[in-house]
Amino acid sequence: MNTILVVFIMGLSTGILSGLLGIGGGVVLVPMLVFVLGILQHTAQGISMLVIIPTAIVSIWHFHKDKLINYQAALYMAAGAVTGALISANLAQYLPASDLKRIFGIFVIYSGYRMILGTRKK
Repeated sequence: MNTILVVFIMGLSTGILSGLLGIGGGVVLVPMLVFVLGILQHTAQGISMLVIIPTAIVSIWHFHKDKLINYQAALYMAAGAVTGALISANLAQYLPASDLKRIFGIFVIYSGYRMILGTRKK
């Protein structure tokens, strides 16, 4: 029962941060799954991808109601994203977990650095 509560709270915090900050839930969820629950990096990434579906549906509904979606741009972007996901999901299975963690960490640090720098320039 405790594990279920921990997993629920992890999902709740991921949803809150995703909705509030507009970040991908994986940025929050993958590290939590790996470091809190001890799940393997590959499995954490797979879980994160699946969790995105209901989270995205709820977010899409709210953004749609406020007319904040450019459907044409989203369609083109989705075509590129699906192609990229097919390529990278296959590639990720051949990379050791330690390399995936390193790549993920570098991406998160770089993104944070760019956000902080962009904020200071304005």
